Amino acid sequence: MKHVVEEVLLKNGAKGLFVHVPDATVLDVYFNFRAGEYLVDREKWEAPHLMEHVLLGANDKFPRARDFQAEVEKNGAYSNASTDVYDIIYEAECADFEWERIVNLLVLAIEKPLFLQEEFDAEFGNVREELAARANNHYRQLGAATRKAYGLVAESDRTRLELMDNVTLEDVRSHYRRTHTTDNLRFVLAGNITKQRRAKLVEVLENIQLPRGERFAMPDEIVQPLKKPVCIPNDTVDTMYFYIDSFLNRRLEEQEIDSLGIVNALLTETLYSKILGTARERGLVYGMNSGFQQIKLSSNLWFGSQVSVANAPALFDIVTEQLGNLFSGEIAEADIVAAQAYSIGRFQRSAQTVSSTAQGYTGRYFFDEYVDDYYKIPERIQAVTKQSIVDVTRAMFTDNIGGLGLYGQCDPELSRKLNDQLAILWEQRSE
Repeated sequence: MKHVVEEVLLKNGAKGLFVHVPDATVLDVYFNFRAGEYLVDREKWEAPHLMEHVLLGANDKFPRARDFQAEVEKNGAYSNASTDVYDIIYEAECADFEWERIVNLLVLAIEKPLFLQEEFDAEFGNVREELAARANNHYRQLGAATRKAYGLVAESDRTRLELMDNVTLEDVRSHYRRTHTTDNLRFVLAGNITKQRRAKLVEVLENIQLPRGERFAMPDEIVQPLKKPVCIPNDTVDTMYFYIDSFLNRRLEEQEIDSLGIVNALLTETLYSKILGTARERGLVYGMNSGFQQIKLSSNLWFGSQVSVANAPALFDIVTEQLGNLFSGEIAEADIVAAQAYSIGRFQRSAQTVSSTAQGYTGRYFFDEYVDDYYKIPERIQAVTKQSIVDVTRAMFTDNIGGLGLYGQCDPELSRKLNDQLAILWEQRSE
């Protein structure tokens, strides 16, 4: 969607983006606080998550959570919140005609929560149910286990269930007081933000009744090499879930980010891609994904799927062969052009609503306050070259930190054999 982005720095230390989408019929609101689990002791791991659940409940004007939610939702508005290792995000989407009412309600919830014992007790049960359900997501369990094995901040859902009983209502209140300050607030609001509405939004956000504080730094997570493959047997699972990870001990430059995007398109994102397409032609796997992400001190390239034990060696042969081709520059220019065309089209499809347009900015801005130039992204994709693809793929394996995680039909011997099969990736990247 056509839009204009403005970064806004408020007098109270808060900052964020106004994304003006002319004539938009909805407003989307995202409030971010650096308030995730890394800020609490391990025994209190679930305090941020429980706080997020209870905060959108009773407040100074609404004595019960149900009263507040009824007021928010009476004209069809949506609100939610989420917690991860690093951040808590509160969000809302509403019809344009009630933008001011919903913004004020969300601000009220953030600045004047009551944190009632009865609502804490109820949400404690709800969070327990949430974690129990998530514990059935095999990708989540494998992801948390591998993340922890690499030395990153993480706990599995089952461990989180065990730690829940350590958290009290006072822990929730204490975490709120520590983290919910104006200096720790980042925001993205997207919709028909006219000059008059902009002025009103600035007024509301500059007068939010929170104390001054600090924007907490991301943790200094040092990625550690795996001592052995991660193997989590589960006989109730008929297939084998896996993640292949490789880490680079630095952040990526913009051109490297763009080039890795093309690498993913080349390898797994289409049914004619080099890894997924080849594997599908041979009947080896139904689907497969890859991606990359960054934390404060490092970058990560990953591949993941579920596959039968019988097909895993052949699938891993395709992975090593196709990555080896990228290492050596064996890439047809026609394939690069096709991946660029696919990536540009996917990018255009990704921002066809106000919320998806806003989310194109939230991830990076909440991470390091960088504002992508939306309109230059197609040009950046077109600027990716064969050499930049080769360079970034090699770079992702240069530091020799990576390996394999398995869940389901696996055992230590199978894990070792498959891990040995992948070892060539970290050996041939510099050839």
